[in-house]
Amino acid sequence: MESCFSTTISSSSSSSSSPFSIFSIQGSSSNVGRKFSKSCMHPQLLSCQLPKPFLQLNGRPKYRLNQRRSAYLSSATYKDPISAEKQGWDLGRFFKTLYFFNGPPSPAKIVEFIIEKLSGSSPEESEKKMGTSDYVLVVGATGGVGRRVVNNLRKKGLPVKALVRNEEKARKMLGPDIELIVGDITKESTLVAQYFKGVKKVINAASVIIGPKEGDTPDRAKYSQGVKFFEPEIKGDSPEMVEYIGMKNLINAVKESVGLRTGKLLFGFEDQLSKELDWGALDDVVMGGVSESTFQIDRTGGEGGKPTGLFKGIVSTANNGGFTSIRTKNFSSPVDLKAYDGFELRLKGDGRRYKLIVRTSTDWDTVGYTASFDTIGGQWQSIRLPFSSLRPVFRAQTVSDAPPFNPSNVVSFQLMFSKFEYDGKLNPTFVEGPFELPLSTIKAYIKDPITPRFVHVSSAGVTRPDRPGIDLSKQPPAVRLNKELDFVLTFKLKGEDLIRESGIPYTIVRPCALTEEPAGADLVFDQGDNITGKISREEIALICIAALESPYACDKTFEVKSVVPFSEPFTVDPENPPPEKDYNIYFQTLKDGITGKESLEQSAIAV
Repeated sequence: MESCFSTTISSSSSSSSSPFSIFSIQGSSSNVGRKFSKSCMHPQLLSCQLPKPFLQLNGRPKYRLNQRRSAYLSSATYKDPISAEKQGWDLGRFFKTLYFFNGPPSPAKIVEFIIEKLSGSSPEESEKKMGTSDYVLVVGATGGVGRRVVNNLRKKGLPVKALVRNEEKARKMLGPDIELIVGDITKESTLVAQYFKGVKKVINAASVIIGPKEGDTPDRAKYSQGVKFFEPEIKGDSPEMVEYIGMKNLINAVKESVGLRTGKLLFGFEDQLSKELDWGALDDVVMGGVSESTFQIDRTGGEGGKPTGLFKGIVSTANNGGFTSIRTKNFSSPVDLKAYDGFELRLKGDGRRYKLIVRTSTDWDTVGYTASFDTIGGQWQSIRLPFSSLRPVFRAQTVSDAPPFNPSNVVSFQLMFSKFEYDGKLNPTFVEGPFELPLSTIKAYIKDPITPRFVHVSSAGVTRPDRPGIDLSKQPPAVRLNKELDFVLTFKLKGEDLIRESGIPYTIVRPCALTEEPAGADLVFDQGDNITGKISREEIALICIAALESPYACDKTFEVKSVVPFSEPFTVDPENPPPEKDYNIYFQTLKDGITGKESLEQSAIAV
């Protein structure tokens, strides 16, 4: 009784020159119908039942037009009495509602609508068939660390996509069944956002290539020994292109897919951001009622005198009505919220219970994924509605066999104040009369505890080239030769800063010199960019994967090395391998805000 009219095709046999009958109102039990001529027909008005306040004159239904003045929905107070008695139906407002959401009648739309209804499965059924996975994207997947990350993720049974430049090389190295995205982080045009749909987490092991000046063996044996053992030079793209511009391109490509720590603004006004939607009233006039609402932007009515949206109206149970709502037009393209866990509304309550209805189909008369929420009178509050709390509702009834809510295909929102709940239950806070609900934002949020969505393999030493008082003779070659290597560490640090400033939950891992030794040695985790030593690529791969699941690693930057000195090789007995590490023990020791840049900033202040 509280939702929208149907768009299903009626099998009514009443006579008319038009083959289309209209009006099956959600929740309405009336079977009264009327035929419309093609000249007034709109494809979204097919097969809807007429509400009860109709008269039959000369064998044909006629409207009783509403003679009562509509409630004045500006800042003025409501003075009209509320009555549950029969009142005239405002046919003009009814058609105004239809026109706002569906546009003018179009024969082409009628044909399109019929074809859509008669063909194949519904959008919900398609969603159920398709399914989506939360992929881990590995960038630099054919490198020394990257290919180990891919192998270990697949051993864990996790869905993986690999971003690579050379498809043939990747297939040979990673296997024929690996899902590949062929692209180059230094070329923004190759990183099409659609390629990354379904990616929820990223491990970036891409790095500028440093090799021996004198050349290397086909299997890069010298490179595998580490920079310590050869005179290095940059091979291929420059550090600026890979470490800085490449990082910027990669972040822009995956940001929508992996999500932001502070959430995604879907409607409203927050700090310097604003996002407005095209809302329209959708009240019980669609089933013969007389309730009326509107939505306005109050530029000074929000918290601290900031802008806010305002859902306001007057609700009546006359003519078997009892609900008001506002609904957005369908978005120009579906919004993908798979990176998030729910909706968060910032509003000023009035002590009533409202509903948020979210649709994942562009059809007019379709399942709405719905959650009720209670408000506190006169108080600004944040209300979180997990995606898991959204129930599929159609015509005020729960649809038990509907597919689960698909956050990757959100197409519209609706806010409702109604006498009715679901499945015959009533809203315990419902009262007739005027109401106001200031709504400053609708956001998608990531639930706590937040874990990293972007793990980046950087390098120890990135803050040292410009650090005052440092003894370069005791530093690794990359620190001593930073200038000769086109400022490789300087641009790595700039790339790190881009991640920290992006809003994506992250972990930055700074390994000391990488080796081909096996994982398993005891480790040292440190912060501040001071340690030197070595660590195996296999160990770094395992650390990166573990960081994805650890809230302790979120928004942390750290260096890591093994306790084994450079002069001593580390080996593992295959018959007695070391136990698997619980990397959370190390992550728990990490602190926020320590990057090693602190000493640079202090020296700048001193100067």
